[in-house]
Amino acid sequence: MPLVEVKNLRKSYPRHVAVEDVSFHVERGEIFGILGTNGAGKTTTVECLQGLRRPDSGSVSVLGLDPATEGKVLKEKVGAQLQESKLPDKLRVGEALELYASFYRDPADPGELLRQLGLTDKRDSAFGTLSGGQKQRVSIALALVGSPEIAVLDELTTGLDPHARRDTWKVIEGIRDRGVTVVLVTHFMDEAERLCDRIAVLDAGRVLATGTPAELRHTTGQSTLDDAFVALTGRD
Repeated sequence: MPLVEVKNLRKSYPRHVAVEDVSFHVERGEIFGILGTNGAGKTTTVECLQGLRRPDSGSVSVLGLDPATEGKVLKEKVGAQLQESKLPDKLRVGEALELYASFYRDPADPGELLRQLGLTDKRDSAFGTLSGGQKQRVSIALALVGSPEIAVLDELTTGLDPHARRDTWKVIEGIRDRGVTVVLVTHFMDEAERLCDRIAVLDAGRVLATGTPAELRHTTGQSTLDDAFVALTGRD
């Protein structure tokens, strides 16, 4: 049974339909990418996965639970780094981890997370003093402190310099190696090609194709994922 199964998901807002008839599944232990340009419906989709938004129609199952009605139970099992995650500038990194750990019955060791993410020397640093890459690693630590089975990472590397992006990619691969299933939302083709075992390509609220990067290249007759994306969506 897939860890995540989405069938015919639809979500609209007063002036537009954000997601229209989206279906995909996520298997245990993979990095599953949701790839699309801004406005494709990626964030709305993962917000429905987390129970942050209630679908208009269709079904969503995460670890056999319905996020819309069983969100409280699901929060113990799903960690999330949201697109607009922020902490107070004066809050210290160690304090943030200890606070978030207190929300869970069986949290990970905050000190061990800091070590694994290369943040031990930043334990007593204020969040506002961190670099962009360090802030992203703190966000990942907060997503993992509850010892989740699934981690949802939304536009994790937006705004980072190339070196920080590559470092963050290594962290994501390390999360998967620890046995955590990852749902990665991104609009970067190189990121999706490097990290994702399978990808769902979204455009205008619909899934245009799902498969491994190699399968998407083969299906479209293109040599790169970037060209395959353009062939599928008509967007550069």
